[in-house]
Amino acid sequence: MKTKLLKLGLAAFALAAVLVIALPTILHKAGLHPEYTGETHQLSAGMRALIITTSHGVLNAPNETTGDPTGIAISELTHPYYSFLDAGMQIDVASIKGGQIPVDPSGFGRASISPGDKRYLNDPTLLAKVENSLRIDDVDFTVYNAIFIVGGWGAAYDLGYSEVLGQKLSEAYYAPKEPLIGSVCHGALGLINVEDRDGNKLIAGRAMTGVTDKQVKELGIEITPMHPETELRKVGALFESQTAFRDVFATHVAIDKEQRFITGQNQNSGMEAAQKMIAIMAGK
Repeated sequence: MKTKLLKLGLAAFALAAVLVIALPTILHKAGLHPEYTGETHQLSAGMRALIITTSHGVLNAPNETTGDPTGIAISELTHPYYSFLDAGMQIDVASIKGGQIPVDPSGFGRASISPGDKRYLNDPTLLAKVENSLRIDDVDFTVYNAIFIVGGWGAAYDLGYSEVLGQKLSEAYYAPKEPLIGSVCHGALGLINVEDRDGNKLIAGRAMTGVTDKQVKELGIEITPMHPETELRKVGALFESQTAFRDVFATHVAIDKEQRFITGQNQNSGMEAAQKMIAIMAGK
């Protein structure tokens, strides 16, 4: 009997070990961080991109100041950043408050880390930009060809509340360079205060996406003050998304008819959203 139990225990241990080893592959096959297989482009010299992030680093409930560490979802930075970089763009990285950008540590887990994230860990240039980001107040948004807003749970606490971000994006939209404006996941919250010259919400009536209410609920993180799907719908955006048995494995990119706003649904969508922006810029 003891021998039989020992064999069963060893078999269970071996099965568990195989599952642990295979987990990253299993999650990738299910839809987490899909590879981009579409067409890529090289852009003309001198084109510039601005990547914007949150400055909030604590997953806390309203009226609380403590909680688990959070910030940006690292792949939502690395995937667009390296897409723009490899297309030949010069890239600046800014945040709401400037200085060190908080990075959610869960993104570096063995099951969730992506090749782009590993590239970041060995890239002193991007590491320095994350450590010493520009303050959005001090950045002229109108000089860029592309502006991309990163998501992550931290973005729910400051992007949608920043009047400066809304004003600067509004100015950039009407600038002579006519920059493309992109976002991924919670980064779409940075678009809800962008206004046209008459004071109307600029994204009203435009195709938009961001992390779904379904995904937020499935992940059990509903304490954040803003949820992208809810807020985008409030301001009149035409919300689009794809779904899966769990939305963390879904992905979608929405492009408005004017092709000025390119938004990605969640952590799986940042690379495709950036590549779509690059394709539009290459075609101009």
